[in-house]
Amino acid sequence: MAQQFSFDVVSEVDQQEVDNAINQARKEVEQRYDFKGSNTVIDWNPKEKTIVLHTSDDMKLRALTEIVNGKMIKRGISLKALDYQKPEEAGGMTLRQTIKIKHGLESEQAKQITKLVKDLKMKVQAQIQGDAVRITGKSKDDLQQAIATLKAQSFDFPIQFTNYR
Repeated sequence: MAQQFSFDVVSEVDQQEVDNAINQARKEVEQRYDFKGSNTVIDWNPKEKTIVLHTSDDMKLRALTEIVNGKMIKRGISLKALDYQKPEEAGGMTLRQTIKIKHGLESEQAKQITKLVKDLKMKVQAQIQGDAVRITGKSKDDLQQAIATLKAQSFDFPIQFTNYR
């Protein structure tokens, strides 16, 4: 039997890196003059994969999102993984904005990847396995070409490659 090689295409975010980015953002907010006395809070819920920004006005909320985005980029987290919800008014004349962290490929995204791989007309197969796509083939060169093609695409979601065997 010929040996099969494979890899998985996934969309995951390293929770520890998100935690580090949030902690760095909190430190910067504590030290910045424009946030002094504004009761600005950044809440991180790793179980629900949400970040809640809570501050006093719209200008501070925009500055807070810039700080969080900058820290995420520095920690190697794609901004495509962040789903910003609409800012809402909270009690006491304050604003609150929730950021959901996308985790796993949705079925439409997985179908988009499999269609792209099939359109390559290479000797590789793509199968959807839960929230990942497994791509198999007999040649490592074909798999590397598939990885290069997928990296060149600009999806509206982040992708990573795991389990390369």
